[in-house]
Amino acid sequence: MAPTAVPRVRRTAQNTQYTYNLPRRIHAVQTYPVLSPQGATIILYGHENGLTIVWRGGRRFKQEVTQESERGPTSKQNGKPPADAVMIIDSDDEDTAPVRKGGSFVDQPQFEESLDEEARYPEIVQTLDLEFGTAVLHLAALPLTPCTAEDAAWGGTEILKEKMVFAASCATREVFLVTLPLVPPSPLSKAREELQESLLAGKAGNGKWGETMTLLTGQERGSSGLAMSLIRSKSTSDRSKSNERSRSESRALPRIIVAAHSREASGILRLWDIPLEDSSKTGRRIEPFQTEFLPKPLTSISFNPTHSTQLLCNASPDAVRIYDYSLASMPPDDLSEGPFPSQGSWLITFYPPFARPYSSRKPILAASWIAHGRAILVLLADGQWGIWDIDGVSPQGPALFGRPGSGIRGDALTEFNVSGYVEGTSPLRNPAQRASGSGSEFVPMTPHSRRDALTTSNGPERLASVKGGIVVTPLPASTTTTADESITLWIGGVEHVFVIPGVLKFWDAQIRKGAGGGVNLFSGAQPTRMVRLSDLSVGLMGERCTGVGAIVRFIDNGANSSGHEGLPVELLVCGETRLVIVRESETVVGTRIGGVVGRRKRLSERAKENSAIVVYPRPEQPGSIAYNLSVGPRRNLSRLGVGGVFDASPSGDKAAQAEADQRPVQLPSRPRTGFAFADSLNAAADVEQQDEEDERDVEVEMLDIMEIDRELDAMDNGRGRGRKKVIFDS
Repeated sequence: MAPTAVPRVRRTAQNTQYTYNLPRRIHAVQTYPVLSPQGATIILYGHENGLTIVWRGGRRFKQEVTQESERGPTSKQNGKPPADAVMIIDSDDEDTAPVRKGGSFVDQPQFEESLDEEARYPEIVQTLDLEFGTAVLHLAALPLTPCTAEDAAWGGTEILKEKMVFAASCATREVFLVTLPLVPPSPLSKAREELQESLLAGKAGNGKWGETMTLLTGQERGSSGLAMSLIRSKSTSDRSKSNERSRSESRALPRIIVAAHSREASGILRLWDIPLEDSSKTGRRIEPFQTEFLPKPLTSISFNPTHSTQLLCNASPDAVRIYDYSLASMPPDDLSEGPFPSQGSWLITFYPPFARPYSSRKPILAASWIAHGRAILVLLADGQWGIWDIDGVSPQGPALFGRPGSGIRGDALTEFNVSGYVEGTSPLRNPAQRASGSGSEFVPMTPHSRRDALTTSNGPERLASVKGGIVVTPLPASTTTTADESITLWIGGVEHVFVIPGVLKFWDAQIRKGAGGGVNLFSGAQPTRMVRLSDLSVGLMGERCTGVGAIVRFIDNGANSSGHEGLPVELLVCGETRLVIVRESETVVGTRIGGVVGRRKRLSERAKENSAIVVYPRPEQPGSIAYNLSVGPRRNLSRLGVGGVFDASPSGDKAAQAEADQRPVQLPSRPRTGFAFADSLNAAADVEQQDEEDERDVEVEMLDIMEIDRELDAMDNGRGRGRKKVIFDS
């Protein structure tokens, strides 16, 4: 089911949240890295009956096309035909056959010429439901840098300019590779008659939306995670035995590698090889070319965006390992029939630190490639984060895989290049302090307290239930000065969500500060620190956070929004039945803070001209407004009567008395049971607020007070240093 077209907007002091309510439970959310041709961001989410594709932002459909779809494709003329209608009596082309009822429909969507500049936020242009008949639990997209459709041809792969390619795993152990046009279907396409005849007409795989589905077989249980990559296979002439196979595999064609891990037995990792040109043919079945049996199930997997044959495997809580499916474990490998060996190799293992004073290691919540596949960022269950440098990105890091012919296999590494702790996670590391501070030290031993003492654990096993994740979003060169990456990480829930705007600048700043634990990450400029997002529970409205994503803020991707304000990404928070898109305000970057400092500087320059402390009042102060809120009877006190008592001119008294005698006598009105103040309450509620520039700026006032304090301190320090002559005027 499609989300609500109009979101529920909530503005906080730090961000603006757009909440979309969904009628179904959300299992997975994925942002596609390529924009649609009309400039919309594509969001995919899986639910209990399949998946839904959402086109957000970009140019809208033309109004006449939308109105025509609302009337319906089979709507008939009601009443007389128009005067300019043309009736065809006979046709010379008698061989032309009419279009059959079940004929193919060619969708030609029409969009507006430009974006809607008056829109307050990017609106949902179109949605599409693909029914799988079962729940879609996991989604995976190509690890590409977010770009437009014109720039999506990776290595000459022209199909990526027109279609999106992603993988989806279902609850019934099936894994599908799906291709779908990037252009959203028009309203006429969704309102055609053939889709209304049967409920199964729009099911995924029928090709009604231009989609194709390739079934990846071989699994006996549902997948626990997915990952996919795009490669160009090399020639197999060196590994093949026959000249015929070498000639057939000599061409370097783009291929898609899909990896999935499941909890079969003790854990199994499978990889499928699908030629990209064959993915446009629906109904195919592909067998895995590699099956790796694991000592324990994996938690997550992800492909290296630069070295596409390397797969990062999170085997929490033990280690993080790198698997390369293109390197044979026992060369020469004569059992393989394709461009890859039948068994890959494990290159290196990364171990997390120990949870002192215990002998077990800290559980790994998430691990992801950063610095374009040259390093690994890991988030541990106690709130610690760390970076393992692989290719020598930092000056202190060894180039493990950067040296030609290094040939590392079976190596292990534990030490972080830089590390630290996220804010607010100290209770995860010191639960005893929190328990001791909450109550008294003496607890009587009762059956209830004895049971709690036996079940309560302060060891590392208490961290097994902590949830978290890392989302790495490559930033295009048009958004930042250099091709950097933005990182979003969360631990526990929406109370601990952080964003690193630029990981390379952040990494460099931590090295220069001598980072290694206990570093204050929340000081300094915005590109070199972690930004904590607050008040995210406002948008979720009581639901728990199940996942976090990110959307790159392109300059021309939304109305009234420029790519130079706030964070470079929009946060996508996934609840149980809600999607919340969070856009940070400009106060996070420091635009408003810079303006306040500039205003304070101008005031201090004016104050330096005098030796005394000068407090400038706020300009354009509004006059006070009085309202009668008394419950007593009204008493009309005329200004003339009161003023006549203190008037010194007797002639004025006579004139006022004569004027008062000519007026009719008015008896006082009886109050309405003591609620006469209700008349003035309406007037008080209707007073319009001042403009934003005239409102009270608390930051400026606080800075002015700080300046006054500094002047007072300077005066106290100079007291008593010399004789001063004091003159009192009589």
